[in-house]
Amino acid sequence: MLGNFTYCNPTRLHFGEQALEQLAGELKEYGGRVLLAYGGGSIKKTGLYEKVTAILKDCGKEVFEVPGVMPNPTVEKLYEGCRTAKENNVDLILAVGGGSVCDYAKAVSVSAWCEEDPWDKYFLRMEDVANPIIPVGCVLTMVGTGSEMNGGAVITHPGQKRKIGHVFGSNVMPRFSILDPTLTYTVPMNQMVAGIYDAFNHICEQYFSGTDDNTTDYIAEGLMRSLVVSSRVALRQPENYEARSNIMWAATWALNTLLAMGKSTDWEVHMIGQSIGAYTNATHGMTLSAVSLAYYRYIMEDGLAKFGRFAVNVWGVDPAGKSAKELAEAGLAAMERWMEELGVALNIRQLGVTEDMLEGIADGTFLMTGGYRALTRNDVLNILKASM
Repeated sequence: MLGNFTYCNPTRLHFGEQALEQLAGELKEYGGRVLLAYGGGSIKKTGLYEKVTAILKDCGKEVFEVPGVMPNPTVEKLYEGCRTAKENNVDLILAVGGGSVCDYAKAVSVSAWCEEDPWDKYFLRMEDVANPIIPVGCVLTMVGTGSEMNGGAVITHPGQKRKIGHVFGSNVMPRFSILDPTLTYTVPMNQMVAGIYDAFNHICEQYFSGTDDNTTDYIAEGLMRSLVVSSRVALRQPENYEARSNIMWAATWALNTLLAMGKSTDWEVHMIGQSIGAYTNATHGMTLSAVSLAYYRYIMEDGLAKFGRFAVNVWGVDPAGKSAKELAEAGLAAMERWMEELGVALNIRQLGVTEDMLEGIADGTFLMTGGYRALTRNDVLNILKASM
């Protein structure tokens, strides 16, 4: 492994079918005023809302709600949460939902007491937090983003056609997260597979970078194999606990900062995908799947050895008789077949992208430098055209 690093992840995880029973103990650590953030109402249909609010009531908490957090939280929704949190001087933000709700809670946590416009400060200028931070806890209902154990928050500004993620430090990570795989059973199939691919691509973004023998690359390969095996079971048996628990656990470890240690990391697929999301409001995991193949084929020859290793160690491709390029191509072909099995988007037209959007999407894409090659805006445009 190359380089020096400091690793810290302060999030405490409670995992398993009875994990929600640990919420009361966690709540004792915080004051009496809780902001409850959740999405479009599915937690009320499943009965989870009643369970959580009953625990809050039994713990003597005064609850202030911000419902209706959308899959791609907007800056206006962020401002709403900030007003509610600040006006009621809340002691804890409890996110109940998927990754977008967890992202949203963290964005509110750093923004409520910010004296400037948080969109400008945190998402345009990417500055660190200097103001008080409200602690966050999560009850996860959908897997994929890893937001339950990292400092990331993604916010969309529809007026500016910008969707931007800011990865904050360990001080913004959730203090605790409740992970019960059975809570993911009611997620629609298209959301389940989008979350699986989101997690898989998180691993790819960190795996396809660097040329040294890095311990975390071995971990990454195991996580990818686990996701592939468990996804195939979950497609046939959506309520198979073993499969859904493996998917949930792998998704958490895919983006809790562990795999990035000692690596440069890439993230260009995410940058392109987020720009697409700003134009289409498409599901995040689908924006990643729609551009991944075009992107990895575009950079493949710059990281040929790693793509060959990916083919052999993740997909079981026999290297005999293949050139380095043929082996790498075979690995991406195997990934494409799995993506077809999942039913994720394989091109950006499926997401509603039209030719006239491409220039704007390219303009809104951050250019990263951690992968096998530093892209230009023209490179991004070529990838988008290949993704059509």
